[in-house]
Amino acid sequence: MKVFGVVGWKNSGKTGLMERLVADISRRGLVVSTVKHAHHSFDVDHPGRDSYRHRQAGAQEVVLGSYNRWCIMHELRGGQEPTFDELLAKLSPCDLILVEGYKSEPIDKIECFRAETGNPLIVSSDPHVLAVASDTVLEAVKRPVFDLGDTSAIADFILAHTGLTR
Repeated sequence: MKVFGVVGWKNSGKTGLMERLVADISRRGLVVSTVKHAHHSFDVDHPGRDSYRHRQAGAQEVVLGSYNRWCIMHELRGGQEPTFDELLAKLSPCDLILVEGYKSEPIDKIECFRAETGNPLIVSSDPHVLAVASDTVLEAVKRPVFDLGDTSAIADFILAHTGLTR
């Protein structure tokens, strides 16, 4: 499975680009999975639901299944956060794993950059950032710079880089 990341500071357009890339690349006939890092607690379940009650009662894992989807919720209960590689190993085989976040992981990635956020460019200090998707012209960047809205060109770049061009 090929892995490619999308990084950037808060409000840089990462999630929107991820959403568009998944749709674009999937339309091309490739199977895409995603990994997203959260810096906060999150819940995919809701208070009062049976599966929530199972977890609250102390279950370490709860598998929830239906005719549309299934998921496994694993409670760490004070244990260590799984490593990036451990999470990748849990995914079913696919053509491409797009990763949102995990800035410090040594994977090839594209940086989302919006001038209005006032944040510094990550590309300046991370050799794994191979290109930048931006809402502004970045003449000083010595790597490819794409318009943040040009999803097709960004997808072409990722697929060419990973050898998945069809």
